[in-house]
Amino acid sequence: MAALRRKFGEDYQVVNTNRATTCSAAPVKKKRQRFVEKNGRCNVQHGNLGGETSRYLSDLFTTLVDLKWRWNLLIFILTYTIAWLVMASMWWIIAYIRGDLNHGHDSSYTPCVANVYNFPSAFLFFIETEATIGYGYRYITEKCPEGIILFLFQSLLGSIVDAFLIGCMFIKMSQPKKRAETLMFSQDAVISQRDGRLCLMFRVGNLRNSHMVSAQIRCKVIKSRQTPEGEFLPLDQCELDVGFGTGADQLFLVSPLTICHEINTKSPFFDLSQRSLMNEQFEIVVILEGIVETTGMTCQARTSYTEDEVLWGHRFLPVMSLEEGFFRVDYSQFHSTFEVPTPPYSVKEHEEKNSLPSPMSTPTPALTDSRGARRDRVFSVDCINSTEEKGRQNVSGTRLPSKLQRMSSSGKEDLQRKVLLIGSQHSEKACSTGDLPLKLQRLSSSPSPEASNRLQLKSLKVGFEPMTQSTGDLYQPNLAPSPLPMHSPVLSGGGRMEDNLPPKLRKMNADR
Repeated sequence: MAALRRKFGEDYQVVNTNRATTCSAAPVKKKRQRFVEKNGRCNVQHGNLGGETSRYLSDLFTTLVDLKWRWNLLIFILTYTIAWLVMASMWWIIAYIRGDLNHGHDSSYTPCVANVYNFPSAFLFFIETEATIGYGYRYITEKCPEGIILFLFQSLLGSIVDAFLIGCMFIKMSQPKKRAETLMFSQDAVISQRDGRLCLMFRVGNLRNSHMVSAQIRCKVIKSRQTPEGEFLPLDQCELDVGFGTGADQLFLVSPLTICHEINTKSPFFDLSQRSLMNEQFEIVVILEGIVETTGMTCQARTSYTEDEVLWGHRFLPVMSLEEGFFRVDYSQFHSTFEVPTPPYSVKEHEEKNSLPSPMSTPTPALTDSRGARRDRVFSVDCINSTEEKGRQNVSGTRLPSKLQRMSSSGKEDLQRKVLLIGSQHSEKACSTGDLPLKLQRLSSSPSPEASNRLQLKSLKVGFEPMTQSTGDLYQPNLAPSPLPMHSPVLSGGGRMEDNLPPKLRKMNADR
């Protein structure tokens, strides 16, 4: 125990999986009806065959091979006994018809079979002929053609019976069913994590030194279910993947191996959890096939695991140890398991938990537009800001009244505040002039004041329609208190701005 804890950690605990101890602690559960017994025998009986029983006689040889040994021995003895008695009776009948029985000790009489004068002597003659013993005391004479014909028929019939019955017994003796007795399966299957994935595992072992050539393992899950059309399938068979794609189902069965089935989205146990395992009803049928190395015949071993034989959160105890020059397998620990930390929820619940979106990554309604739309909106606002600065540089020689400066500065601050608010909601930065459309680049590269003012006006119309409206809402109300007249030099392209101002504004500027 101490060595095990040093190897696997203090959290692991060895448990005894013996049914005698576990049943005493837990309430007695009703015995489950199995489809395949633990020894591999299928618990199925065929009844009400009607006229289909004649099919067994059409394949008589296979029928005799499939019979149990007691019936085979009975048929073997009865067949030879009846054949001997029938053939001995035929020799006795020939001797009786010819009158050889009355001249048994007459040396001058030539019988059909010499020294056959009653039924026991006729039976001994048949046995000597059939077994080719040939003592030489009883023999057929040349004056008995019917005896010669019977002798030929006896030889043919004896060869057929010998080939049939002896061949049947030989095949039955050489059947690899007993080889399956030396192939072991663990009493229980376990569910635990391996390589970070939840897996269903069980153990197989070979007790003989002779190998199983081309050993392959398959698993079936037998469970009742109902189809969407309402059809009820009492024993529906579903394939359990034990490594078909990776070749893990091809076994090199020299030492005990742990067969692993990864529980994923394609597994029938995708939604199986520790709690639901108590209420499930299923049976896992394991089929191990291979070629017996000594005889070259195919062998198949079977077993099954019901839901109460699947242990959640357990792992098999190691059975391999390194000795001096060889590896030793301790089969006393073959069925032993120990507890390991295992999540109690199913793989489906785990994936659903991981797929839930994080609250920090939830997008806001303001960012539901496409990426390009967001970038165009920021671009248009930046263009407004940049064109406003250029317009101010072009009229740098002209100073506005303090009232209009406060109005324009407050409008600019509101505009900058709104632009910063929009920029903080987006993850992208505003682009440079090179990212603007080609038409705006040509306008921005023009040195004339008229081109810069046209750029200021056109920047309100760039982008998509919702972007133009939102940008106008930011820019136009702030500029409403200080509109430029249509005859302004900025728009007309000539003169100074002071000459074209209204008289009231020129007076206010002169007083200042």
